[in-house]
Formats: sequence, C-alpha cells, structure tokens
Amino acid sequence: MVLAETVREAAKRFGEAIAFVDPDGATTSFRELDRRSDAVAAGLVRQGIAEGDRVVLQLPSDTSYILTYVAAAKVGAVTAGINPKLAAPEQQALVDLTDAELVVQDPAEVPTGDDVPPPLPPDPTRPVAIVFTSGTTGVPKGAVFTEAQLAAVARIDTGDAWAEAGTTAGPAMLASTQFAHVGFMTKLPWYLRLASRTHILGRWRADDALRTIAEQRITSIGGVAPQVALMVRSPEVARHDWSHVKTIVMGGAASPPALVAQARELFGAAYSIRYSSTESGGCGTGTAFDADDDEALHTVGKPRPGIEVAIRDGELWLRSPTQMTGYWGDPAATRATLVDGWLRTGDLAELDDRGNVVLGGRSTDMYIRGGYNVHPAEIEALLVGHPLVADAVVVPRPDPVMGEVGVAVVVARDPARPPSLDDLRGHLGARIARFKLPEGLRVVEQLPLTSGLKVDRRALAAFEAVQANETGLV
Repeated sequence: MVLAETVREAAKRFGEAIAFVDPDGATTSFRELDRRSDAVAAGLVRQGIAEGDRVVLQLPSDTSYILTYVAAAKVGAVTAGINPKLAAPEQQALVDLTDAELVVQDPAEVPTGDDVPPPLPPDPTRPVAIVFTSGTTGVPKGAVFTEAQLAAVARIDTGDAWAEAGTTAGPAMLASTQFAHVGFMTKLPWYLRLASRTHILGRWRADDALRTIAEQRITSIGGVAPQVALMVRSPEVARHDWSHVKTIVMGGAASPPALVAQARELFGAAYSIRYSSTESGGCGTGTAFDADDDEALHTVGKPRPGIEVAIRDGELWLRSPTQMTGYWGDPAATRATLVDGWLRTGDLAELDDRGNVVLGGRSTDMYIRGGYNVHPAEIEALLVGHPLVADAVVVPRPDPVMGEVGVAVVVARDPARPPSLDDLRGHLGARIARFKLPEGLRVVEQLPLTSGLKVDRRALAAFEAVQANETGLV
C-alpha cells in the first residue's frame, strides 16, 4: 500500500503543512489529503468499487484528481488517468481499453461516504495505476504499475528517507505536466515523502509558470524541454531575480545544447537532462548537475541508481525495478517490449567512453512534440480522407521550442488545387489532439520511394531538417 500508506504517514508527519495549492488558490494540507481521500474511498466502496477494479479519471489536474487517485489506492482499485488534451474519440478509446467499473468525469461527481474502509494488507504485486502511452503503431497502450514499482520510484532519489519537515512547509514545486502523465502517476509518493508544496496551474503557460516560480522562491524548475524553451523566451524571465533557482531538471524531449547553455546562463542554475519513458516508470538516465559540457550538452547521462542500460544491435535497453509489469490486456505487446526482464526502448543509442548514453534517433517513425509521442500513421490515415489529398506522409521537423513538429508532405489529387495547411488542420481538428496536428505543409508531385518500394521517410525527414537549419529555425 505504498501510495495509501505514504498519504497516511505524511498526514502524521507533516500535519497541517500545505501539500497542494489549486489554481484558484485553495490549499490542501497533508492531514486534509488523508482525511478527504478516506471519505472518497468510502464513497467508492459505496458505489461497489473493490480491489482490482478500474477507475478512470477524466478530471482536471487539480486536487479532485489526487483525492480520487489516493482513494482508489486505499481500496485497492487501479486508477487510469486520461490526458484531457486528447480528442473526445481518443479519450473514449482509452476508457474502452480499461473496461472500467467507474468513470469520473466531473469533480462534482467524486463520490464520498462515511464508512472508511480498513487498510488492505501489503501486496507488492497489487496494480495501482495504468498510465497510457502509445505503441509503435499509435494504438493506445496502458502501462501497468504495481505497489512494487511505486516503491522503487520513491527510492530512486530518497531511498527510504522522509523529509524532516515537521509541520512546516516543505520545498515548493510547480506541477508541470498533466496528472495522467507518468511523471505524476508514479512519482506522487516520492513528492509526498519530500513534504513538497505543489502549486498547480489551471493551464501551463510560460509567463504564469515563471511568475509562480519567482513568487514561491522555487529552487528547482522541472518539466519537459519545450517548457523551458518557452520560458527562456518569455519577457517574464527578465523581470525577476532567479538566485533562488539551483537546479533545472528536464525530460520528455531532447534538450538541444543551445537551450541547455541558455537556461543555465539565464537562471544561474545547474541543468540535468533526464531520459526515460512511460514504460520505464519515468526513470532512466540523467546528466549530472556538475557535468562538463561534453556530458551536459551532448548526452543524456548515466543510469540513475538501481537502473541498468545495455546497447543491443544499436537499440537502448533498460532494466529497472521501476519499469512497468506490462501493458494492460495486451500480452503480445508486453512480450515484444519486456524481454528477459529488460525493457526495449525503441531508441537508437551508443555509450561514450565514460558510460554516458548518447541517443541517435528512434527506431520507429514516432516523433516527440513537446513531450508527447506522435505517430504519423494515425495522422496519415486521416489525411488521405481529405478530398484534396491523394497521398500523404507526416515527418518531423526540428523545432527550437517543441523539439520536433510535424510536417505533412502531400500529393494533391488535383495539382492545380492543392490543399492549404489550414484545410488539413481543419479536417483533422475534431478527430485528433491538437499536439498531433501538422504545423508545416509541403506539396510534392510524388513521394520518394526506397529500393523496397516503401516511402522514404528518412529522406523526407532529412530534407525538413536541412530546411529548418537553412532558415534558422534550429
């Protein structure tokens, strides 16, 4: 009962210290988190939720989400959070995938009751969370994490130690991702043990994030690389004193060397690049805060404590106590991804002479925009349904803020009437999430083919990289 017991113990240790600050300024103490999640747990039991049942959360990333997640853990149910950035059909597909006993869509619908269920006996194999990701074909998959994995994540940085905060406030931090993201789902016990005071934004914007970091004297800036890329371009960065910021920790997408150097200079802080995946539990490798430029700018560092790496046929494999037990309801995909205790990442990599991991691209066509995986096949299948499109491929283009953005390479049905980018985005808008929409368009007479008569995606992506470089985009 890692999450449930952590909440109970945090209530005893930290009492009325503030654990979470909602977007409207409302606060929840560690003691309130325990008490209120008990009430929600009672409400779940009253609705018939029992150990092993799936509870899907289509809730905003605020305290209502946290209370329901903790309550589900207290009754032994499995929480599956859904990213609200997904389009309605995509969200429904994930609901269907879990075969959920309960779907909570509105904070007002969160159930409560008076009969608090007794604590469950310890069981390290008990599933706690399903964190959605995408496979190489773009089909949604749910990575399953048990009590054992959540305990392992909590030990990565803190061991078995707890903060010595008493009833005073712990370190302030800013919630940078949606709560359905692996960065929150698996790491919540860790944050609670640190006695963190987590500030939640209604919607992440660089200006708001910087103001909160400055006002709350937050010492560590965390998130994904596109977020820090937006922050260094914000006018707010010149309006505040950043002497309180000591570290910057960024994952989710590549951190270009120029961005690392700029962020270190502007904030006067050490920068650590973190490499991980949903399947790894959000834990993998990282550059040291005191790394020299060879490591800090050109690698993703060394394995974090308790994690092993190997390069097999050019692909990066990880082995970690934090990695998922498998994909929910998909044994074939699980067997393909988890091999003899190792996790196949699908990323190409090599080790330098000091044991740092140097990424060399991805073995799949997937690219990462702003920390979110995008699978071209899904978008292409919809693009060819546009009346002006005969054929289409989506490839990534380097972008200084998002890391990568999608470019639609299209063959027009009528060369005299090619579609515009607005045409394509309008056609896709109600069908897929906004972060998957192409942000560039190139109309060609025909798509290039390899000797095997397949579309030469590598050539198309290389062309976009050259164009981006020549136009000064990167």
